[in-house]
Amino acid sequence: MADPDTPARRPRRGSGAVTLHDVAKLAGVAPITASRALNSPEQVSAEVRQKVADAVARTGYVPNLLAGGLASRRSRLVAAVVPAISGLVFLETVQSLTQALAERGYQLMLGQSGYSGSREDALLEAIIGRRPDGIVLTGILHSAEGRRRLMASGIPLVETWDLTPTPIDMLVGFSHEAVGKAVAHFLHGKGRQRLTVVSGDDERARRRSQAFQAAAVALGLPEPRAVFVPAPTTLQRGRDGLAELLQADEAPDAVFCSSDLLALGVLTEARVRGLAVPEQLAVVGFGDLEFAAALAPALTTVHIKGAAIGQQAAQFIVDRAEGRAVPQRVIDIGFHIVERAST
Repeated sequence: MADPDTPARRPRRGSGAVTLHDVAKLAGVAPITASRALNSPEQVSAEVRQKVADAVARTGYVPNLLAGGLASRRSRLVAAVVPAISGLVFLETVQSLTQALAERGYQLMLGQSGYSGSREDALLEAIIGRRPDGIVLTGILHSAEGRRRLMASGIPLVETWDLTPTPIDMLVGFSHEAVGKAVAHFLHGKGRQRLTVVSGDDERARRRSQAFQAAAVALGLPEPRAVFVPAPTTLQRGRDGLAELLQADEAPDAVFCSSDLLALGVLTEARVRGLAVPEQLAVVGFGDLEFAAALAPALTTVHIKGAAIGQQAAQFIVDRAEGRAVPQRVIDIGFHIVERAST
């Protein structure tokens, strides 16, 4: 008598993959019954469901979701594209998106496009060809060819972490220009006169920096000097950025960083050089990562509701995939400055 805890011998047919017919044979039911037990369990008895579940467990069978979804044209997969998987600032959004989709029966596939955008078109072509139920992108700037493919695909699309009144389909995010302007006004209100920037060289960070510079000039301050470093940003590049700013004849009294990681580097370099923060130098970051509040001094930074972005993006995708109307296609999730000891 076979040991029920021992995996069943897998029939070798073609590629050697276990098929639905193998599962049905082991369960002692017809293939159509096994299919119903897996895809429409309410249509079969509890006894049949258990037999099929036991056969699946013994064989290690994984249903072909693509084949099963051909009739319904639903894959129950959603693809998300971020500039860098290592980017901590996007982590909360990805986690929230994953959880919110899973609660609705969808799974997330994650792709990395890089900050230059050079890989985005090839990645989008691969994603669209697999016909997911939705696509979530970081940012709004895409090539003309990429936009054409996305619009022609008919796949529900959500652009995130940016803002425009004319998205390709749906959007949830915030204005980078508004962030830059708000930080300039915040530092000016603190009496700072010599504002500077250490920023990643990606497009969204540059827009924040340019808006920061323009707002400072509008307030009657000298145009802030800016140091741009390659993205993704690192602590060391923050240190190098402050070191470069300090080479000028007049030392800055405030630095706006395009990421909390850069700000950590600036704080580290300031400590090494004996610059008192915030007495001699105010530092503002972006992202409000978990470590920001635990630094000494604690980091003033721009808080983005990353979890809310992920939750809303998931709701957009599921509503569209399941045929529900989306009356408000653009949602400005906003931001706020969290004031701490570094300013």
